[in-house]
Amino acid sequence: MPEPVMTASSASAPDRLQAVLKALQPVMGERISTAPSVREEHSHGEAMNASNLPEAVVFAESTQDVATVLRHCHEWRVPVVAFGAGTSVEGHVVPPEQAISLDLSRMTGIVDLNAEDLDCRVQAGITRQTLNVEIRDTGLFFPVDPGGEATIGGMCATRASGTAAVRYGTMKENVLGLTVVLATGEIIRTGGRVRKSSTGYDLTSLFVGSEGTLGIITEVQLRLHGRPDSVSAAICQFESLHDAIQTAMEIIQCGIPITRVELMDSVQMAASIQYSGLNEYQPLTTLFFEFTGSPAAVREQVETTEAIASGNNGLGFAWAESPEDRTRLWKARHDAYWAAKAIVPDARVISTDCIVPISRLGELIEGVHRDIEASGLRAPLLGHVGDGNFHTLIITDDTPEGHQQALDLDRKIVARALSLNGSCSGEHGVGMGKLEFLETEHGPGSLSVMRALKNTMDPHHILNPGKLLPPGAVYTG
Repeated sequence: MPEPVMTASSASAPDRLQAVLKALQPVMGERISTAPSVREEHSHGEAMNASNLPEAVVFAESTQDVATVLRHCHEWRVPVVAFGAGTSVEGHVVPPEQAISLDLSRMTGIVDLNAEDLDCRVQAGITRQTLNVEIRDTGLFFPVDPGGEATIGGMCATRASGTAAVRYGTMKENVLGLTVVLATGEIIRTGGRVRKSSTGYDLTSLFVGSEGTLGIITEVQLRLHGRPDSVSAAICQFESLHDAIQTAMEIIQCGIPITRVELMDSVQMAASIQYSGLNEYQPLTTLFFEFTGSPAAVREQVETTEAIASGNNGLGFAWAESPEDRTRLWKARHDAYWAAKAIVPDARVISTDCIVPISRLGELIEGVHRDIEASGLRAPLLGHVGDGNFHTLIITDDTPEGHQQALDLDRKIVARALSLNGSCSGEHGVGMGKLEFLETEHGPGSLSVMRALKNTMDPHHILNPGKLLPPGAVYTG
């Protein structure tokens, strides 16, 4: 009797994986890697204590490559996780067992640039830094700045924001359209180049923030912005955390079009002084400001902001006048995680974020400071306070007990945010790290609709399984 033909339903997980790799070999060739060092690099992101080796890493160089991989993975029921720069912090890129990591970091092209319309189309693997270098001569730039060397595709997948969101918005506001490969390998395009449309479902917004669970983004149509005529940056320090938060709140409530307003508490500022050499400043609660626009507009923003800060006992503005000084200032802000890690080099730092309406920010941060004191842990606090979002960098022993202490503190912080009509994440996303908070935030009805979408678009659950959606009932209509 002839041997039975192996099918996806009859084969074991390792056999299904080998079937996919065998089918991909003629097309992808040396772009398939099973080298231990490559697998290790793709086993984790940043900041979260979770990792798992993929069985293989496949390097895509085009949308068609991604479609080919997904078509075979769908046929053989093999999990696949998209990978960009690996800078996510909630376990988004950690693969499950017997999975393929699909690396898009070689997809770095600018497909189309329309300077007159202030938009461009890029491949998902390009980083925001590279994009801004490439388009510098046009007088345009892409403003969404999460800090790290993130890829544009990864920023879309996690609905990233960052330091400039208070002025320019998040990825949601700056993505006009997408090319997406669905779980079956079908390629679709969403949105377009126009600034508004009232036709059809908003599929672009559906995929932005979906964390690779509904499809894999391969191209992004981005909104660009003109480089401002004038840029000015400053620091103002405060004896009181309350006064600093109040200043940030009043700046936003007064409608000042400030580009960035960032907070570091005294613990974080002390760490950043040591790590980044900011020796001219004191270890006090500090606000970082950036103002952009015409010279007259910047002058008006500065005068109004200085008056607000002075009214809240600010200790005066220290200016970063030159581009070099501004770069140094913002690099110190972006290096805050590493500065916190340097406080206790052998310890682990767990980065968490949450967000509340701006009017509740002071109540939240002051409550979180009390939680930190009660925990006995060191946990510097910083954030994009202009939009109500902040981060706590929890420093703990690199042990299971220490990790549990950090998670307990994280749960208290998130519970406070949710009780104040906030969200468990303003920009990190859900991944694996925030799953337990989703039902509290969204309710079982909304989650069941999300699961129904997932089941419809990815019926075999091959796309980044175990992320974004906790298991539960599905709404069937």
